[in-house]
Amino acid sequence: MSANPGLPSSPKRTGREGRTALSALNLRMVLAVFGLVSCSLLAWWAAELGAPAGTGVLAALALIAAIDLVVIMIRRHQRAVQTHRHYSLFE
Repeated sequence: MSANPGLPSSPKRTGREGRTALSALNLRMVLAVFGLVSCSLLAWWAAELGAPAGTGVLAALALIAAIDLVVIMIRRHQRAVQTHRHYSLFE
C-alpha cells in the first residue's frame, strides 16, 4: 500500500542531482527587485505618515532584499565562471 495513494510516484534519483541542480536565480532576482522597490516605497510612505515602527520594519526588509540581490549577482557570476557560459536574464 502506498503512503500517497492519489499521487504518482516520483522519478528515480540518479545521484547527480546535487552537483547538477541549478537554483532559479532569475526568479529569485525578480522577486528580490520587487521586494526592494515595494518595501522602499512603502517605507517612504510610512515615513511620510509618521509611522516610525512601520518605516523601520519596511526599511529593514528593503535592506534584506538589497543584500539578497548582491548574493544573487555573486552566484550568477560564479555560475558563469564555472560553466564558461553567460546566462541571460530570460533563461
